[in-house]
Amino acid sequence: MFYLVGLGLDIESISVEGIEACLRADKIYLENYTVNFPYDVHRIEGVLKIKVIPLTRLLVEREDFLDEAKKKNIVLLVYGSPLTATTHISLIQKAIQEGIEYRVFHNASIFEAIGESGLQIYKFGKIASMPKWEKNFKPKSFRDIVKFNQAIKAHTLILVDIGINFSDALKFLVKACGKKIKLEKIIVCSQLGTKKSKIYYTDIESLYGAEVYEPFCFVIPSELHFLEQEVLDAVKEKI
Repeated sequence: MFYLVGLGLDIESISVEGIEACLRADKIYLENYTVNFPYDVHRIEGVLKIKVIPLTRLLVEREDFLDEAKKKNIVLLVYGSPLTATTHISLIQKAIQEGIEYRVFHNASIFEAIGESGLQIYKFGKIASMPKWEKNFKPKSFRDIVKFNQAIKAHTLILVDIGINFSDALKFLVKACGKKIKLEKIIVCSQLGTKKSKIYYTDIESLYGAEVYEPFCFVIPSELHFLEQEVLDAVKEKI
């Protein structure tokens, strides 16, 4: 049996079903390349009293552990909710094709936690990702998604790739938007779902030099409903 288990957003957020799957497992793997964990991943072993084998992107995409699941109980732990990344959906596809029994244990992710900002989930448009900029590679596709969402009066959630600190991410955002998108007040969410959760709602200038911890994301709000505005004003932190 192959178990795809969501860890949720904090160290103790794994579900009872997920814990039970780990206790039945012959091997437990951890996918640890798609997000900057808000805690030391080695603590997972202490909390769950289990041995965890970290997997790189290459090892996950090789899918060797699925072959093991033909004869053993194999768990793959994923931060947040396990089916928000296409890689993991591909694992389910392969399991079906090869007749491997599987279970998925869902959990909370940024897509639910963002509601803590007060913004209504159904008012979000397409989700954007911000890749890391290199010397000769400065992708700005997330800017086009912001423009599209603004045209339909939808909020934009921008997920920031692993390995980008807040200072650089803010710089990428401002440079990509340039004069084509007017950035007034934006929302920054840091470590949502944990005890260190922070939500900032302010102008760009106030964010320069701010200390924002990973994982974090940006939200470019569209027109705010009065209830969204009231909650956002109530939950926002001072920089």
